[in-house]
Order: sequence, then structure tokens, then C-alpha cells
Amino acid sequence: MLAPIRSKSLIFDIYGAFVRDLGGWIAVADLITLMGDLGVEEQPVRSSVSRMTRKGLLTRHELNGQAGYVLSPRAQEILAEGDSRIYLQQEIASVEDGWTLVTFSIPETMRAERHQLRSRLRWLGYGNVGAGLWIAPSRTYERTVEMVRSSGLDRYVDVFRATYAAFGDLDELVQRCWDLDQVRRAYRLYLAEFEPMAESWSTADPREEPRSAFRDYVSALHSWRKIPYLDPGLPPELLPSDWEGKIATDLFNDLRGRLEPSAGVHVATVMSAP
Repeated sequence: MLAPIRSKSLIFDIYGAFVRDLGGWIAVADLITLMGDLGVEEQPVRSSVSRMTRKGLLTRHELNGQAGYVLSPRAQEILAEGDSRIYLQQEIASVEDGWTLVTFSIPETMRAERHQLRSRLRWLGYGNVGAGLWIAPSRTYERTVEMVRSSGLDRYVDVFRATYAAFGDLDELVQRCWDLDQVRRAYRLYLAEFEPMAESWSTADPREEPRSAFRDYVSALHSWRKIPYLDPGLPPELLPSDWEGKIATDLFNDLRGRLEPSAGVHVATVMSAP
């Protein structure tokens, strides 16, 4: 059961995985039904919808006399950015490609902006070398420049492309800049929880159980959603030989391919959509 999970996050999962492809609008009653399938009661759903509306993530819109909601442009941008991390295979980094370095000096009066920049760097896969210096694989350069410009902090930030020359050990630097143990724990927990689910569906037809496919797929998607942001996508030669990243990624992709179509049929049926 998914009841302990914040209903706001599950609403985003439903919109992102299904509602966008079914016109982008869903009636409140249908959203309540789908959230009920996930173990969330009606009142928390209504409260979450109200909060998301106040925060500018959802927009109220009536259709054929039914009250419902569409994603705001801001929410659509958030989901689109998430798609690129959740669904697309991460490009394999190479030591030969080098690194992107970021340093910044933001006034003390702009502490909130400084905290936000650090958070965004972490989401892009950066590790902290120390003393305001951040490092990530070279492929993050374009996205970093775009992020800094859009945040309006470009006057305070310097971005470099670099290669590691000397004198320390690059493996030791990686261990110091990133918490790879945290990433491994996330992968292992995912495998422990969802390998049995994949095994159970290997002998079952999701087309015969679309509601169960919906429930299991949203569970797998929701648990997976944050993991790609934790993994900086470092060069394989700098990772442990038994790194679980590819196995966990393959598991998620297998569950998605197996369950998502039937889960979508269930959502379309609830919404009475073609």
C-alpha cells in the first residue's frame, strides 16, 4: 500500500505518466478513484490538489460540467525535466572527456539563492570538492550553463571545463566528493523491493489485471523517480566493479515495458477516455 507516501507526489506521477497523454485534464472524481487504487483516501487527495493549486502547479478547469484540473506551465516544465532523468538512459561518462567545474561567490544577503544553487548542482550530479568548488562529468556543461542563466545568478558563478592532471588519486577524489554509499543503498533497496514484483509479473498477463498493473507500475515509478538524481553518472572505471546501477535501471525499464501499457488502459478506463 502506498498510503504513507505524500499524495502530492503520487498526483504528479499520475499526471506525468498518464494524464498528459490523455489530454492533460482529469476530473477530480477520477483522480480520487485512481488515488484510491493506490491506497490514498479522498480527503488527502482533495487537500493535496488544493495545495498544488495554491502553489501554481495545477489549474482548475471545468469540462462538460465536471470539475477538474490541468497542469500549469510550471508543472509541465518540472515533469519534462524529470522525464529526461527518469526515462532516458544516462550517457556513460568517460575520464577522457574531462570534468565541469563550478565555483561561485554569492552575497550573504542572498542565502536562499545560494542554497537553491547548491541544490540544483546536486540534482545535476555535482559533487563538492570543497571551499565552494563543485565537480561533475563534462557532459553536464551545457545544462549547467542553462541552469545558471535561468536562475539569474550568472554574475556570481564561474563555470570551467577541466581535465584531472595531478597529484592525488582520482578514485579517492570521487569518494570524497560523492556519497556513493548512499547511491548504492538506494539501488539495493530498489532491487530488494521490486525484483520480487518483476518475478511475480513474469508469469502473469498485465492485460488481464490492468488495475494491479497500474498500482504496481506507479509504485515502481514513484520509488525510482529520485534515484537517477542521486547517481552522478560517473565513469565506470571510477565505480566499484559490482556497481548495481545498470541492474536496477534494467529492472525499472523491464517493469515499465511490462506494466505501463496496461496501467494506461486502467487510467483511460477510469477517465472514460479513448
